[in-house]
Amino acid sequence: MEKMSSFWNHNISISIFGESHGPAIGVVIDNLPSGEHIDLEELRNFMARRAPKKDATSTQRNEKDMPNIMSGVYNGYTTGTPLAAFISNTDQHSQDYGNISKLARPGHADYTGALRYKGFNDVRGGGHFSGRLTAPLCFAGAICGQILERRGIYTGTHIQQIHNIKDTKFNPCSISREQIIALRHKKFPTISDKKGEAMYNDIAEARNALDSLGGIVECAVTNVPAGIGSPMFEGLENSISQLVFGIPATKGIEFGAGFQVATMLGSQNNDEFYVNEVGHVMTKTNNHGGILGGISSGMPIIFRVAFKPTPSIAQPQETIDYSNLTNGVIEIKGRHDPCVVPRAVPCVEAAANIAILSHMLDYPNF
Repeated sequence: MEKMSSFWNHNISISIFGESHGPAIGVVIDNLPSGEHIDLEELRNFMARRAPKKDATSTQRNEKDMPNIMSGVYNGYTTGTPLAAFISNTDQHSQDYGNISKLARPGHADYTGALRYKGFNDVRGGGHFSGRLTAPLCFAGAICGQILERRGIYTGTHIQQIHNIKDTKFNPCSISREQIIALRHKKFPTISDKKGEAMYNDIAEARNALDSLGGIVECAVTNVPAGIGSPMFEGLENSISQLVFGIPATKGIEFGAGFQVATMLGSQNNDEFYVNEVGHVMTKTNNHGGILGGISSGMPIIFRVAFKPTPSIAQPQETIDYSNLTNGVIEIKGRHDPCVVPRAVPCVEAAANIAILSHMLDYPNF
């Protein structure tokens, strides 16, 4: 039986529905705590960070991403019942896909999706495989983020790399609320504005060359108390990774020092413990990324996500017609991001918020 597994559950459950060119997309969130105030303006600001920027770095598709909350919020507070929201699709150009409906776009899920769903999947704009489905993910993550911030837990993200240009990394041991808030208000969220300008220009050059770029988003979560998460399959890394891989174009994730640990000695990788001046257990370094054995250590949770270049490029590419198994050439039309990374920044933040809140509900007196 063919089915879509667009449902995630760990204390909180989220179910995402819709297609890129359907009438609407949306999400149902269940098991949220009741009595949590939802700031709608703050919610809209979060969603706006994911929306197309109308510049050289993103698609020219014009979607407002204004969520319509259908249930679960009353008089500005969560009711504890399922929170359902939908986002209307208002600027589809489905005709752009008429000439390629049976041609497998290289780098896309057209071929694999046709196999899995026997040719009945919606191919317009990528259908349910589209990055458009990150809008309801961001909505869910924005709701969870507000609940976490009321407890002093903040999630921050920035573009750590585009192509070969690298931004300054977060200080793994010390990330302030002020730094996180400042990044959210940047049009191009990098720590170094100079590096951000270089990245922006690199993306514009790729667009002009009818090509695309990939990159890395770095995420930090601060003030998560020690002792959250469970081995073996309910660890924080497990939950965060599962949600992050729900973001299309994700190809890799690393926590703390990540793959660099393969080059280290144990004496270099180990983070030595100490008790600070107010009696809190800390580590002198944070190669473990705030998680040991799947459980939070109390240090900032740090991870990085690698995104592939946007597969939709306006260059002729060899492919197949999967309806009759013949070879062919495809030229992709339509409006596509030359680089998904800038718009993926709040998506990674949203995924982290959902994962952290789901585990925090296990925490006594949350």
